[in-house]
Amino acid sequence: MNHLLCGLAANTALSSALVNRLIAVADADIYADLAGRADLSHAQAVAMFSRVEESGVRLAHEGLLTAADVDPAAQPYAALALLDEQAGRPEWARLLAADPVVEHREKLAACAGLPADVVEALVADPDVRVVEELALWTTSDVAARLAAHPHAEVRRAVAVNEATPPEVLAALVTGEGLPPARRCLVCDREATPFVHDPQCPRPDCELRTGASCDGSHESTVHDIREAALQNPATPVEAVVGFPDDPSTLVRWALAARTDLPPEVYRRLATDPVPGVRADLAENPAIDDALFRTLADDRGHDVRRRLAHNPQVPLDVLSRLAGATRIGATLLPRIAAASPAEVQQLARSANPAMRMLLAQRRDLPPEIRDALATDPDARVVKSIAPHPGLTDARLRAMVDRYGVQVLARVATNPDASPALLEDLTRHEPSAQKAFREIARHPNATAQALLACLTDKRARPIAAGHPALSPPVIVELLTDADWQVVEAAAANPSLPSAVMSGLVSQMCAPAAE
Repeated sequence: MNHLLCGLAANTALSSALVNRLIAVADADIYADLAGRADLSHAQAVAMFSRVEESGVRLAHEGLLTAADVDPAAQPYAALALLDEQAGRPEWARLLAADPVVEHREKLAACAGLPADVVEALVADPDVRVVEELALWTTSDVAARLAAHPHAEVRRAVAVNEATPPEVLAALVTGEGLPPARRCLVCDREATPFVHDPQCPRPDCELRTGASCDGSHESTVHDIREAALQNPATPVEAVVGFPDDPSTLVRWALAARTDLPPEVYRRLATDPVPGVRADLAENPAIDDALFRTLADDRGHDVRRRLAHNPQVPLDVLSRLAGATRIGATLLPRIAAASPAEVQQLARSANPAMRMLLAQRRDLPPEIRDALATDPDARVVKSIAPHPGLTDARLRAMVDRYGVQVLARVATNPDASPALLEDLTRHEPSAQKAFREIARHPNATAQALLACLTDKRARPIAAGHPALSPPVIVELLTDADWQVVEAAAANPSLPSAVMSGLVSQMCAPAAE
C-alpha cells in the first residue's frame, strides 16, 4: 500500500487536477480514500469506476454513479448497488434474477421496490439462500406467503421480518395453521437424525451451533420461535406463555420486549440466567417494584444495565452509582432529568451522582461552575469538558488535581491555545492528554510539536492543520506509516509539495 498516495487522496486541499491524476493511477487502496471525498464530481467518479471496478458499489451508494454509467451484465455489483438505492432500471432486476451466480440473486433479493415479476422469480428461486434473503426484507403480503414455504430456513427469515403480518408471526410461534416444513439446512446436508458437534472440526461447515434434525427440523423450529418472539410485530398474546420455557434463548428473547404484562416481567426477574435478568434490567417497561428488586441483583451485568435504563428512579440510580462500575458515560436517565431534578442532583450528597450529572453538556452556568469546584476529583474530571468553562476555571482544576484531570481539560472545546501549550509542559505529564491536545482545533504549532514526541499522539498531530508546513513535509518520510498517511492528508501541506509528490509517484504509470 502506498501510504503517501492514500493520504493525498484524502487531503481536502488537493486540487481537482491532482485528484484527476491520482484517479489515473488509482488502485483498490487509493480508490477507497478518493471515493470518500466530498468534492468528487460525477465525471471523476465515472473515471474512477472505469479504472477500479470495485469502487462502483460505494460510488453508487453515494449517488455519484447513474444508471447510464453502469453495464449490469459486466458490472453486476455496481448495478445491484444502484438497484438497492432504487436508482437502477427494472430490466436490470430481470436480468439479475436469472443470473447463474447465486450471490448476485441473493443481493438482488435484499433490494426494495423490485418489479412484481422479479419478486415472483425470486420466490421460486431454486436456491434457498435467495428465498431466505427475500423473506428477510420483502413486503407483508410476500412474507405472509413465504411463511408456508417448505424450507424451515425461509420461515425463520419471515419471523425476523418486521413487515410480516402479526397473525402470521403468531402462527410461526405456535405452528398452528401452517403446513409442516419439509426441509431445513441440517437435513439438506446430513443424514438424519443428526446433531451438530459443537467442536465440529470441518472448516467448511456452515451449520449453526446447536443445529439438529431428527426429521422434525427441531433446531430451526426453535430458531423460528425465538426470532418471532424477538420481533416487535408479534402480538403479545402469542408470546406471554414462554417466560418459563426450557430454552434460555426463548426466555432471553422475551426480556427485551416492552409490551408484556407485569406478571411476565416478574417471572423473568427470577430467571436463573443472569443474561436474561440483565436484558430485563434495561427494559424501560418494568415497574418500580422490579427496579428495586433488580437493584439488589448481583448477577453479572444486571445492575450496570439497570443503571442504563432510561426509566430508573433517581433514588435507585443513587444506590447503583455507589456500587456499580458505570464508567464515564451520560446515562439516559440523567440526560432526561428535569430542571428540578438537575438542581437536586447537583446538591446530592453522593459524589457518584454529581459525577453522573457532570457528564451532561447542557448544564446551567451556575451548576456547571459549582461542579467545576467540587471537592471530589471524579466530579471535576467529568465536568472538565463542559463548554463555557473559563480558562481560569480550567487552570484551577489542573492546579488542584493535576494528571487526574489533565486529559479531560484538554478536551474542553473552549480551552485556549495558551492553556493547551501549558498542558503539554505539565509535570508529571499524562500521555492521554497529548492525544487530546493533538486533535484539539485550538492547538498551536508549538503544542503540536510536543505532541509529536508521544508515539500514540504522533499520527494525530501529523494531520493537524496548525502544524507548520516544514514539519508536515518532514513527516512524509516518517518511519510510522500512520504518520506518513496523516501528514499527506494534512490540508496545510503546501500545494507545490502535493503536486511534486503526485508527479513523482505517478510518473512510472505515465511512461
